[in-house]
Amino acid sequence: MLDHLSEGPHSAPPLLLGPSLGTSRALWDEVAPELSAGHRVIRWDLPGHGGSAADLIGAGATVGDLAGLVLALADSLGVRRFAYAGVSLGGAVGLHLAVHHPERVSSLAVVCSSAHFNGEKPWRERAALVREQGLAELARSADARWFTPGFTVPRLVRDHREADPGAYAACCDALAAFDLRDRLGEISAPTLLIAGREDPATPPAHLREIADAVPGAALVEIPGASHLAPAERPEAVLTALRGHFDGGAKRGMAVRRAVLGDAHVDRAQARQTPFTARFQDFISRYAWGEIWTDETLSRRERSMITMTALVAHGHYDELAMHVRAARRNGLTPEEIGAVLLQTAVYCGVPAANSAFAAAQRVLAEEDGTAG
Repeated sequence: MLDHLSEGPHSAPPLLLGPSLGTSRALWDEVAPELSAGHRVIRWDLPGHGGSAADLIGAGATVGDLAGLVLALADSLGVRRFAYAGVSLGGAVGLHLAVHHPERVSSLAVVCSSAHFNGEKPWRERAALVREQGLAELARSADARWFTPGFTVPRLVRDHREADPGAYAACCDALAAFDLRDRLGEISAPTLLIAGREDPATPPAHLREIADAVPGAALVEIPGASHLAPAERPEAVLTALRGHFDGGAKRGMAVRRAVLGDAHVDRAQARQTPFTARFQDFISRYAWGEIWTDETLSRRERSMITMTALVAHGHYDELAMHVRAARRNGLTPEEIGAVLLQTAVYCGVPAANSAFAAAQRVLAEEDGTAG
């Protein structure tokens, strides 16, 4: 089984992150923790890299073999359908999964990768070199191949040097045989391509080729990034991935409107200024896009919790808004009254008295539903 690291809530939507040849899951160190706020992030190591056993693949391996290992990992974790992002060889694995196992991939991001890797010859030659001489010499040129001049990540260079030569060579065999250009049009998952503008290994033209072939795909070029963009320009990569996998604040805005109503949200948007814009985005993205979309609790349950918290802190104007939301979420006036009566015990009678007054005004607006 591939070695892996899982981060984020178990109940959150799963997101698998694949590495580049010669690196470990540390490639995602600056990005994965942020993504785990809204996803169950699962980073995996290639065979013979990081913590994965070298004998998981052998000479003549294919990208399909690696994809099979990823699916076996997902199955072992109880993950049926997942979003996926991968760098270089990890990106090739994502493309293979999207073509051959579309039922498993909900959304795809391909980072500094390609639908082919410049033909077989250079990879066959590299595989032979590594099998004969090991990885020490190749690791010495890692910075030049991976990063812009003057930048390095010592941990990743060390992982390159310490990878198993046989498994590394088998991954080279996989890259040598990989060419998915004639199947790209079959990909149905929403797809994002991320290119490092300074990447000599898989330059932007390679990502543009995929974007042009995959229906509806989008392409983002990151200035100042070479081949390992998540390590060199993590903030830019994070922004792109969030926008793709979360829809930015779009998903949260849809839930916000469903719970609070169009009129309220339209008023809030109309009052938005450049000073408050980031706060409005924060509310839509995190409160509504991550917390309220978590299916662990129903919206009815979330309404009850929210009303209780607002009473406890004396936020009665906000409470009125959430009484309306509770009605949209299916609570009856009697159930709302029961919640507020509970707050009299645990938040205090004066707080509950003010809460009942605020709720009464709201319910009285609804065709005489208040007694």
